[in-house]
Amino acid sequence: MLSPPAPPSDAPPPGTVERWAWDYVLSTDLAHKLAPPPVPSVWEADAAPPPPRRLERPGRPAALRVSERASKSPGPEALRNPARRAQLFHAFLHHELQAAELMAWAVLAFPETPRAFRGGLVRIALDEVRHMRLYEGYLAAIGHRVGDFPVRDWFWSRVPAAASPAQFVAVMGMGLEGGNLDHTARFAERFRAIGDLDGAALTARICAEEIPHVRFGLRWFRRFTHGREGAAHGREGADRGAPGPGDFDAWVRHIPPPLSPLLMRGDPMNRRDRARAGLDERFLDALAAWTERAPGS
Repeated sequence: MLSPPAPPSDAPPPGTVERWAWDYVLSTDLAHKLAPPPVPSVWEADAAPPPPRRLERPGRPAALRVSERASKSPGPEALRNPARRAQLFHAFLHHELQAAELMAWAVLAFPETPRAFRGGLVRIALDEVRHMRLYEGYLAAIGHRVGDFPVRDWFWSRVPAAASPAQFVAVMGMGLEGGNLDHTARFAERFRAIGDLDGAALTARICAEEIPHVRFGLRWFRRFTHGREGAAHGREGADRGAPGPGDFDAWVRHIPPPLSPLLMRGDPMNRRDRARAGLDERFLDALAAWTERAPGS
């Protein structure tokens, strides 16, 4: 079990949204991760802008064994083995946990962003928590539970490198959640092919519910890099030479290394749902054609 990554004296005041986010990230109680308490209606930031709080790592329940090595994703035929499917859905659940925690992390890390943005992060976090419970239900139906397989905190080792709200939504909303549209659509087809209709329906549902998350990330990326909020919060879009909304090169520039578009693109790409999220054809063509570039190229 990991110890809390920051001293309690840095905690936001009790009864605030910020404290809710803080407690969710740092909790080592699995029940809290799966069903956090209701979100308060009071924002600490409404009284006075609090300092940015960039938590270094999450609390981890003892039931979750964190591994440094990734488990190999099962191929189409291996998915006929119920244990391999359980392992995959367990990984899906942990992805949702990290996403929920990182949305709460961003509430704390970027307190001077508009309340509409921070409120959207909280709503998405709650969506991810609900997705976790759906995956937990599927695991229970096939005889498994949370903690039966090791997990990897891959998102946590990468996403907190985002130094600005524009970088955060570039990585999480447009990047990792955009990639999840590809992965969930692909696995829904694979589950249908082996007759796991429940798994297919669940994965397709998650895919559909992630579309608004990608749309949220894109909308705020455009505002942070090209709109008024860009000048007031992060300044990425304050200069006249700032790229236009949805520009692929602008997105790439806001992805902190070692992350790259290759890690945010599935095979095949789910162009239909990415387009529903607001990504235009030029963006999708550029993403599909992306190859790693040498430094300075």
